[in-house]
Amino acid sequence: MKIKLSILTLLLCCSSLIFAQVKFTASVNKTTIGTGEVLEVTFSINANGERFAPPAFGGFQVVGGPNVSNSMSMINGVTSSSIAYGYDLVPTREGEFTIGPATIISGGRSYSTFPIKIKVVKGQGGQANQQAQQQQSNGPDSRNIQKGRVSDISKSLFLRAEVDKTTAYMGQQIMMNLRLYTRVNIANGEPEKIPDLNGFYSQEIKNNNPNAQWRTEILNGVRYNVTDIKQTVLFPEHEGDITIEPSVMNFIVRQQAASSSGDPFDAFFGGYEDVKYKVKSTPVVIHVKSLPLAGKPAEFTGAVGKFNIEASLDKKDVKANDAINYTIKVSGAGNLKLLKPISPTFPADFEKYEPKITDTITINASGASGSRKYTYLLIPRHQGDFTIDPVKFAYFNPATGRYVTLTTQAFHIKVAKGSGDGSNVTAFSNAGKQDVKVLSNDIRYIKTGSELNEVGSDFYGSGLYYFLLILGPVGFVGALVYGKWRDKNNADVVGLKSRKAGKVAAKHLASAKQQLNDKKAFYENLFRGLYGYLSDKLNIPYADLNREKIASELKARSLDESLINEMLDTLDLCEMARYAPVSGITEQQVFDKAQNMINNIENKI
Repeated sequence: MKIKLSILTLLLCCSSLIFAQVKFTASVNKTTIGTGEVLEVTFSINANGERFAPPAFGGFQVVGGPNVSNSMSMINGVTSSSIAYGYDLVPTREGEFTIGPATIISGGRSYSTFPIKIKVVKGQGGQANQQAQQQQSNGPDSRNIQKGRVSDISKSLFLRAEVDKTTAYMGQQIMMNLRLYTRVNIANGEPEKIPDLNGFYSQEIKNNNPNAQWRTEILNGVRYNVTDIKQTVLFPEHEGDITIEPSVMNFIVRQQAASSSGDPFDAFFGGYEDVKYKVKSTPVVIHVKSLPLAGKPAEFTGAVGKFNIEASLDKKDVKANDAINYTIKVSGAGNLKLLKPISPTFPADFEKYEPKITDTITINASGASGSRKYTYLLIPRHQGDFTIDPVKFAYFNPATGRYVTLTTQAFHIKVAKGSGDGSNVTAFSNAGKQDVKVLSNDIRYIKTGSELNEVGSDFYGSGLYYFLLILGPVGFVGALVYGKWRDKNNADVVGLKSRKAGKVAAKHLASAKQQLNDKKAFYENLFRGLYGYLSDKLNIPYADLNREKIASELKARSLDESLINEMLDTLDLCEMARYAPVSGITEQQVFDKAQNMINNIENKI
């Protein structure tokens, strides 16, 4: 009996230890603040979590957040992760307030934080205004910069590839942020390697502001200046573990110069020195699950997310040979760009044309959302009563782990008899069908009259008559010879693209030159021109271009190593200019440099 009791006690202790591993806590930087000060609230969980719900923050105004940070660690082969949600609050009035509990789901269980009481006293609003302005500032907060010389830069300057989930279904969208954390002065920086994101369909979130947007975050109790280097929406293309390779950036850190004498006054007046430092993010592994087979409907074609579908018809009473527009609209959030065509069933008497697809999709920090429209042009050829059957659309909802099937409404169309001369047939051009032509202009009436000329009179038999008579065969032979020459010349598609690469690049360079006063537009046009030129010249698809492939292909064509390095450095410079200011070289110099590189490549290849 004692042995059984001991075993039961041991099991209860082990289970309590297992459940005690998950901790969801709330913390604040202070419990008594002034009316003009900023309260920093952080909710942290030492495990993966989902469906985070913050409290109402009654008595406070949210001026920043949520700032989400993820971290992963491996100790003795055991991997652990943690998530922190940070908010910056400004009290709206004096008094005592309670920050209620936040909730989160982890491992199928719900966790809540303990409430925190905050006392708000009368104070100044300067700090709050300064903090609110800092959230929208283009420069880092100087209060977060370490003073003096930094001995270990790695603790004060690092990159983190942060994802909103490390386990996802195939086709489920994942948000990835490449973030820079710093507590040192950065004089310059440029990317060395951006991961290819193989295994994902990716869409980068465009940032229309060319300047880095800095904000303040607290990580492990330390305050950092943080900016998003690159934000991307990822859609896994296959199941299994997919690794997001590290990103690498090179920085020049400006810090106080070291004193050779050890005298602190020498260090104070000794000025500054620039130190080169390379930053590399930690690789991130995404565990991709296959979509379940149980409950998979026959209509499912790969849509993952949460969607709605609706169908519409512009008119229901028409005449034969009149055009009808039938539209299917799929809206929601998920892999809209990867949706396969929808194939509704139409009556046999209807002539159908390939649909016109219209995308209204927004890519932002919340992911990909919007709508896709399929507009079909239908032409009923006979009178009668017809029905367009409902369309079934199925998608997989990763939040519930289940398939959902939606059905549109049916439409009844009454087609009256059309006019018999065929003049009501509407012309419509489409790659899959020939144009519908007006039928009443095929045959003309025979022209009557006696306006005939005698042989040899006026034009007939004149020199111009014989010249024009010979001109036809000569022109035909010339066109035939030119056609054969053109076909032979254009048969080599690779050579044709290579020959035209310089002209295409010249257009982009001309566009870039017009934008010399707009740095962001200039570098974007220049980068697009160089990449397009290399794609055509080296016969490599635009999407497959990267640093390694460009370097290897140029080396294979016996180009000088210096020219290859110059091209790669220019591409890196254009890429870096989108995230940080570029110094040491003007836009005109970069333009001249790119133009000379293209001329040198054209002369050698």
